[in-house]
Amino acid sequence: MSDQQLLTRVRKLLAKAEDPAVTEAEAEAYNTKAAELIARYGIDRAVLAAAGRHTDTITSVKIPLHNPYSKDKAHLLTCVADPLRCRVVLLCRGQAVQAVTVFGFRSDLDRVELLFTSLLLQATTQLAKVRPGWAGQGQTVAAYRRTWLAGFASAVRLRLKAAESRAVAEHHEPGGRSAELVVLDRKNLVNAAYDAQYGNLRPAGPRQLSGTGYTDGHFAGRRANLGATHLKGGGAALPARTAS
Repeated sequence: MSDQQLLTRVRKLLAKAEDPAVTEAEAEAYNTKAAELIARYGIDRAVLAAAGRHTDTITSVKIPLHNPYSKDKAHLLTCVADPLRCRVVLLCRGQAVQAVTVFGFRSDLDRVELLFTSLLLQATTQLAKVRPGWAGQGQTVAAYRRTWLAGFASAVRLRLKAAESRAVAEHHEPGGRSAELVVLDRKNLVNAAYDAQYGNLRPAGPRQLSGTGYTDGHFAGRRANLGATHLKGGGAALPARTAS
């Protein structure tokens, strides 16, 4: 399947998932299939690169973030990057995250950008509407929304990890190296290159969140499109970024 054929198929699946006439179960099935196609695309590119039939290099991109909730948006980006075998560096000023540098193979970075752009649009659209219900009285809307975003990001990470694992398990190329070994080698190469460039950085400490929105956000993340609705030629542009 060519890149354009894959993108066309993903768009069709997402259009079906967003049709108000379909049931929740049908929408979930369409979204899951779209995520599987994007994951399979990444594994295919990895195997082709390992066989010398596709050029793929380790590099980085810088994705700017803006308040409100810049730390929470950075956490969502991390939850997209990690299952796709990329590493992140947060660029902070005071309490805000101004940008995130994502480090990995070019084909995986492309997928991270596409998925994060789509998921951030979905999350921020819903975030403007959510607020604590009667059980969450006494907390601020901001506290509720931070935990909502944490739940959304957690569900996204779990779904992406599952899609990547399925794509690895289902990839078969007679006479070639197993996709599992290819993926492991690529992950080790990214970690080694990351450590060489950023190994002296101090890891971010855990955050303490007090809101009650986690469960609602997790449910929303389970329903989110993971096929990147805004793939080439489809709607909003990617946020401005620069190569590092």
